[in-house]
Amino acid sequence: MTAVPGRRSSTFTRLLRHGFTDPSAAERLLELDDLASVRSDPVLFEALGATADPDLALRGLVRLVEAEEEGERQVLLDTLITAKPLRDRLLGVLGASEALGDHLARHPRDWQALVTYEASDLHPGVAEFERGLADAVDADSLRVAYRRCLLTLAARDVCGTTGIAQTAAELADLATATLRAALAIARTAAPEDAAQCRLAVIAMGKCGGQELNYVSDVDVIFVAEARDGVEEHKALQAATRVAAHMMRLCSETTAEGTIWEVDANLRPEGRNGPLVRTLSSHLAYYQRWAKTWEFQALLKARAVAGDPELGADYVDAVSPLVWQAADRENFVPDVQQMRRRVVDNIPADRIDRELKLGPGGLRDVEFAVQLLQLVHGRSDASLRSGTTLEALRALADGGYVGRADAAQLDEAYRFLRSMEHRIQLYRLRRTHLVPEGEADLRRLGRSLGMRTDPVAELNKAWRRHASVVRRLHEKIFYRPLLDAVAQLAPGESRLSAKAAAIRLEALGYADPAAALRHLEALSSGVSRKAAIQRTLLPVLLGWFADSADPDAGLLGFRKVSDALGKTPWYLRLLRDEGAAAENLARVLSAGRLAPDLLMRAPEAVAILGDPEGLTPRTREHLEQEVLAAVGRADGAESAVAVVRGVRRRELFRTTAADIIGSYGTEDSPAEQDLGALVDRVGSAVTDLNAATIAGALRAAVRERWGDTLPTRFAVIGMGRFGGHELSYGSDADVLFVHRPREGVSDEEAGKAANAVVGEMRRLLQLPTADPPLLIDADLRPEGRTGPMVRTLKSYEAYYRRWSLVWESQALLRAEHMAGDAELGAEFIELVNPLRYPAEGLGEDAVREIRRLKARMESERMPRGADPTLHAKLGRGGLSDVEWTVQLLQMQHGWAEPGLRTTRTREALAAACAAGLIPAEDAEMLDEAWVLATRVRNAVMLVRGRPGDTFPSDPRELAAVGRYLGYEPGHVGDMLDDYRRITRRARAVVEERFYGAVV
Repeated sequence: MTAVPGRRSSTFTRLLRHGFTDPSAAERLLELDDLASVRSDPVLFEALGATADPDLALRGLVRLVEAEEEGERQVLLDTLITAKPLRDRLLGVLGASEALGDHLARHPRDWQALVTYEASDLHPGVAEFERGLADAVDADSLRVAYRRCLLTLAARDVCGTTGIAQTAAELADLATATLRAALAIARTAAPEDAAQCRLAVIAMGKCGGQELNYVSDVDVIFVAEARDGVEEHKALQAATRVAAHMMRLCSETTAEGTIWEVDANLRPEGRNGPLVRTLSSHLAYYQRWAKTWEFQALLKARAVAGDPELGADYVDAVSPLVWQAADRENFVPDVQQMRRRVVDNIPADRIDRELKLGPGGLRDVEFAVQLLQLVHGRSDASLRSGTTLEALRALADGGYVGRADAAQLDEAYRFLRSMEHRIQLYRLRRTHLVPEGEADLRRLGRSLGMRTDPVAELNKAWRRHASVVRRLHEKIFYRPLLDAVAQLAPGESRLSAKAAAIRLEALGYADPAAALRHLEALSSGVSRKAAIQRTLLPVLLGWFADSADPDAGLLGFRKVSDALGKTPWYLRLLRDEGAAAENLARVLSAGRLAPDLLMRAPEAVAILGDPEGLTPRTREHLEQEVLAAVGRADGAESAVAVVRGVRRRELFRTTAADIIGSYGTEDSPAEQDLGALVDRVGSAVTDLNAATIAGALRAAVRERWGDTLPTRFAVIGMGRFGGHELSYGSDADVLFVHRPREGVSDEEAGKAANAVVGEMRRLLQLPTADPPLLIDADLRPEGRTGPMVRTLKSYEAYYRRWSLVWESQALLRAEHMAGDAELGAEFIELVNPLRYPAEGLGEDAVREIRRLKARMESERMPRGADPTLHAKLGRGGLSDVEWTVQLLQMQHGWAEPGLRTTRTREALAAACAAGLIPAEDAEMLDEAWVLATRVRNAVMLVRGRPGDTFPSDPRELAAVGRYLGYEPGHVGDMLDDYRRITRRARAVVEERFYGAVV
């Protein structure tokens, strides 16, 4: 077979044509003497070229031939060439599985297991596999026999003799036979133990559902009973020893490798519970302690080994409990929690390759099917299959899942399972990751029948099927709900009204009857609008169910749709702009405030579809808009009505961005920097209120004086307003300062200034559909008894003679917000020496601040309020942190420029940078302040009115928890975390504010 130098041989060309990637190496292998009789045989070339990896198949064949006894080698090769069934099976396995090639190299005579081609060989069951394992007497012989059986099973799989469902069922049957063989070996090794107990092995998971992978943990539960005359505890000890030995026989690695891990962690109490229990002990646990996911796991329970009567008793006893799970008190929050994907636990560099747990993966299909079984299987026994594809078929037949959706999911699931099988078969390793290497992807694609461009075809098909699953895995819960209230074609199955109500209730809807009415109103009819709604609603219902108040979300959507349904852009926006529909669903179901703002002007929904729509507008942009609107208006009231409309729109923008940033969406995770989220809200609301006040001021002046007020006038922000830390329900704390213009008397200027203030406050509180803006001037000199407006000279005289330490502290937040900028700057210059006194505060002033704080804690806390949960005045809350930071500012602001800011977090960071507070203490204070601020924001978003404590209503409390990032059913964790974080902050306050010298 020598070739002319510089030219490729005909064999090289043939190998290349038949799919070899390294024809030079393959040519060298064919030159071996052992292959002399077949090296030119076209039958061999064709058969190798038909495998998933011709290079791998040829290497495996060479190893097998070399391992055979010399006299048997030609028999193997002759049979290979003359018997097509053997040729396809053997080379097919060698080209798909390096691990089974290794097995044949160690046990070369096992190729003969592939020769037989009888009917029982084509579709073996547990009995046939038991015969194949019958001679196993220890761990090594069990492994050899298992691999021999697996060899025949894999051969049928790669040749296409069996489909994916049949292959998975055969793998489960082989696992059943293996468990029985291992149990027999364990009993033989300990006859005394075996004689004391009846032991049954219950398969769970994929083995129980008869849909096992090539390499997967085999999940089991053990149940035992004492034999007559044996004490129960002794029988359980004996059963535990036998069960543990059985597990080791399968799981441990020996010279012949391992089979698979036997995992008993689905048992009651998991790893912390006893390995073996009696039937009564199992039932006692499930009836009292079990969680919803445990009943979901029991859905696949199947007795497979040991005492058949005891195994049947176990399955009969737990089965009713499975189908009663949907009636349990915590089923809805459990379901909401279970429905969230587990992608958070997948490393970021692997999530795009994760076939099982990633978005659009196998788990999505399996979970969706199992959840529908739990919901509807209690009243329909036809749904009670442990096998995913059988259950999906039954759900479609019963109208619980649309037939088209079920068919698409079936196809996608079969493809993804086929990928999973081929990936695991290669090295017989437990993995769900799609490989990255070109050669691995090529072999995988070819094993699935893709030959033109295997890598590109594989990636395209995988992404397409994953996309189908991603789109359908939650929609299948909701589309049949629409069918339940729609007119269907003859012969179509549908959910009954009762079944639809049951499903809605299971998914968190408190009033299923009302929900069905909304669905009917939105989707009935033959109009284009109704058709688009039928497309949107299955997805929207899932997003609503993902919230704490699905009913409110659906009701809000109906109201918005009623208001905007006739506009041409509304439904088109939701259908075509990917983020708009999900954003709307999040906003409508997160609480009352955002929907209330939206309902007053539903056209603001367009904000949710604009990529830049959730970005807060700058103060300059807002002032320009409101001042232009005031200039166009006919009078002050109409001008401020427009200004308040702008404020309402921008409040909606801010609340929507806050909700979406806190919840996250399918394409954008929740904001991780919670401090930045809080700062954005505070700055946005502050800028909005400043622009609103500027507009009201301009309107009030124009109404009576035209373009020029007789006195220069400025509005100074105080409190959270000045600190850019406003929450949604905060008043605007202000001071008013003026200076008479040249030639205007003090009396005339004072009257004008007071008149402007009165008119501004009136205009901003007029009863309208828009939320009012309350202006609070109680921080002015002399408080409520003092004049509302003062001249700059009057402020100077007061502060020089009468100012108290608390007033200096309040001025730490003073910042010009509206009106005459030059006058505002002069006021800030005036108060700087008061709030940042040279050389800091004296001891008397420090004592006075501490005394005032202690008095406030004892007198201002509302009666009956829990001080550990009050966000403003409670332990470690806003007041604690802010007073601690403000004391540092007044003591050291004169020397540290970074402390001269109105913002709490900025000042705290500056104090830390200056070494005035340890970094750990600063982090504790910052964490508590951010959390307390978010609690206040959450309460306003959820209830639609301000509050400083967690709501008492369970649904409102759950909504606050969702906003703060807690899964359903974890409000207790939320309250515990709040107490823990604020307790740590309070310890810092005790030391830094009350204790140590500042």
